[in-house]
Amino acid sequence: MADKPVLWLPRRVSDATVARARENYEVILNEADDVSTADEIVAMSARVDAMMPCHSEIFSEDVVGRLDPRLKILANHSVGVDHCDLAALRARGIAVTNTPDVLSDATAEIAMLLMLGAARRAVEGDRIVRSGAWDFWSPSFMVGKQVSGARLAIVGMGRVGQAFAKKARGFDMEIHYYNRQRLAEDKEFGATYHNSLESLLPKGDFLSLHCPATPETKNLLNAETLRLLPEGCVIVNTARGALVDEAALIAALRSGQVAAAGLDCFVKEPGGNPAFAEFENVFMLPHIGSATVRTRDAMGFRALDNLDAFFAGRTPKDLL
Repeated sequence: MADKPVLWLPRRVSDATVARARENYEVILNEADDVSTADEIVAMSARVDAMMPCHSEIFSEDVVGRLDPRLKILANHSVGVDHCDLAALRARGIAVTNTPDVLSDATAEIAMLLMLGAARRAVEGDRIVRSGAWDFWSPSFMVGKQVSGARLAIVGMGRVGQAFAKKARGFDMEIHYYNRQRLAEDKEFGATYHNSLESLLPKGDFLSLHCPATPETKNLLNAETLRLLPEGCVIVNTARGALVDEAALIAALRSGQVAAAGLDCFVKEPGGNPAFAEFENVFMLPHIGSATVRTRDAMGFRALDNLDAFFAGRTPKDLL
């Protein structure tokens, strides 16, 4: 029997994924579950045929240029691939796949949680009750912004954006969206398409970001674009931290242009931006949009499906 391909799992993926991987691969598992340095990634490339990286493993042009020829495929355990220099990887003949479809609903749930929590002052309310400071009530106490029936602007109407829009319709929200291409009418479900951010943003009583991080979308939300939003808007980001100029968002929170924000991702990860901690109207989570048992299993299995196809000589379903 031919030797099994060697697969490196640089982070601790789900137990079900590890068990399935061991059926068809010789698995090297990073039991410490820490982030690998560039030199560690390069060194490992001489020992393995495949890797299943997460967004925490950075494949820059420099790293890719030093990878050993033995490495044939990166089966990413993520949808986003902004941690990979795709052009450099293609030039080296290294296949790259991702895991679309399977995490849309879980991420959309977190976007809904962040939107509701930011709008209804969840951070402040939790602190008041948890600290024992709740000793007062009146009709003017803890008044927030109502989600039901409000206008929702979505940037990026891919799988996650569509899943979020579907959930938002349950709150009778009026959906507006900007996307590289307009959706087919049967996928819009009455949403209004905008062909520019400048057209969309004034409709954003609530704004949710669901587009990939690219050189073109870096700092998509900045001082100029934030001014186009209605005063007192709520911003949600479950996509990538690079989409937001964090200093500009902080200034908009201070001025009241932005009433609240729900953030699951930041420019610096892990860690986030400590400057947001002073704002009780910022509801923050540590990049856990897809962190459910069902979705983590599905992501790992989708990555393994791509690996199985590759080593069987077939084109992986999610080849980029």
